[in-house]
Amino acid sequence: MFLIAGLGNPTMQYKNTRHNAGFSALDNIASEHGIRVKKVESGALTGTGVISGQKVLLVKPQTYMNESGRAIGALASYYKLDPVSDIIILYDDISLPPGMIRVRKQGSAGGHNGIKSIISHLGTQDFMRVRLGVGDIEDHSEMVSHVLGHFSRAEKKLMSEAYDKALGAVELMVAGDVDTAMNRYNTKERA
Repeated sequence: MFLIAGLGNPTMQYKNTRHNAGFSALDNIASEHGIRVKKVESGALTGTGVISGQKVLLVKPQTYMNESGRAIGALASYYKLDPVSDIIILYDDISLPPGMIRVRKQGSAGGHNGIKSIISHLGTQDFMRVRLGVGDIEDHSEMVSHVLGHFSRAEKKLMSEAYDKALGAVELMVAGDVDTAMNRYNTKERA
C-alpha cells in the first residue's frame, strides 16, 4: 500500500492558499480516482482506493503544516509502511514558479516546516515527494503573507495544470516508475 499525503492547513481560512497546494493536488487525485477522503484517523482525513493497480491511502493531515509529521508518522507506523518505497508527499515549494512541479525520490526539508516535521517523525528524509511551485517573492519578510495568500487568476490556471501534472506523476510513481515521472515532469522553467 502507498500512503500519498498532501500537505496544508485545515479550516476554510486556508483553503486554496499557496501553502495548501498539497491539499489541492491531493483533492484532484482523489476526484480523478473516485476516492473519498473523509475518514478521521491519526489526526488526518484519509481515504482508500486503487491507483495504477495499487492500493493507496490518501491523507490530509489536520495537524497544521508544521506538525504534519505527527499524522504521517502515526499512519506509516500503523500500516507498517516503508518510507522509501511506500510514501509520497505533495507540498508547496516557493523555489518553483506556479505551474511547475518537481518529482524527487528523497531530499532535505529545504526550509519547509511540514517536511521537517515528516523527516523528524519518520526518522528519515528518504521518501518520495512532488513539489508544487507556488512562486517566490523578493521581500522575504513578507513570506508568511505570501504563502498564506491566494493565487491570482492567472496563477490559478497554472496551478490547475500543476495539479494535473502531479496526478500524472503520482500515477507513474505508484506504478513503480519514479524515473519516468522525474523525466516527464521535471522540466525546465518556462521561457
